[in-house]
Amino acid sequence: MVKARFKGLSKSRFCYGLQCLRQLWWRVHEPDAPELVAPPSLQVVFERGHRVGELAQAEFPGGVLVGREYWETPEKIADTRAALQANAPAIYEASFSADDVFVAVDVLDRRVGGHCIVEVKSTLDVKEQFIPDVAIQLHVARRSGLDVRRAEVMHLNRACRFPDLSNLFVREDVTAAAEEFLPEIPGHLRRMKDALDGDLPPAVPGPQCSSPYECPFVGRCYPAVSEDHVSRLYKARSAVESLLARGVESIHDVPDDAELPVIAARQVRAVKSGEVVVGPGLAAALTRLAPPIAFLDFETINPAVPVWNGCSPYAQVPVQLSCHLAGPGGVIRHFQHLADGPGDPRPAMADAVVESCTGARTVVAYNASFERRCIEHLAERVPSRRGALLEVASRLVDLLPIVRENVYHPKFGGSFSMKAVAPALVDDLSYTELAIGDGGTASAALESLLLADDRLADGDRERLRSQLLEYCGQDTLAMVEVVERLRQLAA
Repeated sequence: MVKARFKGLSKSRFCYGLQCLRQLWWRVHEPDAPELVAPPSLQVVFERGHRVGELAQAEFPGGVLVGREYWETPEKIADTRAALQANAPAIYEASFSADDVFVAVDVLDRRVGGHCIVEVKSTLDVKEQFIPDVAIQLHVARRSGLDVRRAEVMHLNRACRFPDLSNLFVREDVTAAAEEFLPEIPGHLRRMKDALDGDLPPAVPGPQCSSPYECPFVGRCYPAVSEDHVSRLYKARSAVESLLARGVESIHDVPDDAELPVIAARQVRAVKSGEVVVGPGLAAALTRLAPPIAFLDFETINPAVPVWNGCSPYAQVPVQLSCHLAGPGGVIRHFQHLADGPGDPRPAMADAVVESCTGARTVVAYNASFERRCIEHLAERVPSRRGALLEVASRLVDLLPIVRENVYHPKFGGSFSMKAVAPALVDDLSYTELAIGDGGTASAALESLLLADDRLADGDRERLRSQLLEYCGQDTLAMVEVVERLRQLAA
């Protein structure tokens, strides 16, 4: 039974096994677990990986692809053997099995005197967790009788700039690191096989729960802490460790003499009283928001493979904005812009930024360093609008520190994100009912809409645009209402 189950263990699952035997057990025994259903944001990551993989294969012309479905392991191994016998210069998804482990090598490159394993990654660097990936492929390929002399990681080049993609990839030799790991593999395989053949392994807390990847099953091992747990104290790690050592788990039980950072101390007062705590500096901080005020928010995409002039891999490009302009007499006007199609969105975005902020003395953003970077990027790439855009940037005021340094609501839950702050301070404001309710989902939806909209039916495309406009619009409207609430609290 162990052999039959373990034979389908892929190289990625091998690394998950090194991360946590408990996670490995669930992945193999419960392959349909709800925790393993990829959210839309992760689907975009998968699509990026496929795109990068296809471009990487083009770097090895004349290669043979070992296709077939993932479960057709005997056929994939036979196809690989046939390609080797035909002296194929490269084999994509070359498949091998040894010691009851199956691996598929991204690219097997034939070299003079031997072969090279090439592991393709859609990252900008070689990461430590890639080495076990490469090592298990090296182990299995050599155990299968293949003469493998070298192992490489092929990743994206941060120096690449569109439209010249001739240097899109960098290849780094990781042979020594992978071979150094090889002696550990038999022990790891033995422990993994024993774990899979037994009952669910015990929970062992540690860094493997979140590094190098977040474990999808962490909620099964460790139920979410309560809203008033001391671990939610804002940036007070050493104080939290001290409190837990004293047996204090609830913020309500934090002693008055506990040494806490200023914001965490304000948080304790708010939670204990059940009321908003307002610092004495709020009124003065709000004087920076001189009307008329433009409340500005961007959404961006960062394609792994650049598609617009001057962009590098993963460069963030603003493709959507919402702006609520609060003018005299409480009149509020709403501007919004969302790019359409795969063309360069930046000239139209630059125009939209300038137009929406015209007439505003103050431009407010939440965590404004992000908006500033977006505006500076547009200024660099749209020279005709550079002066006007940098003038908008000069009027930026960050709302985040005004809230963080002066206000705490018991429902913030230790977070100062807009998704925590706005619903707590403003009645009847919620993100939970939105089809798109967070920035990660929005970015994934935007990338699909702009760069893969040929896969969307017309109705789906229009529905997605509507959902994105609603989400981004809520962010800026939330800032309007948060500022109004802050003025009431300051008074």
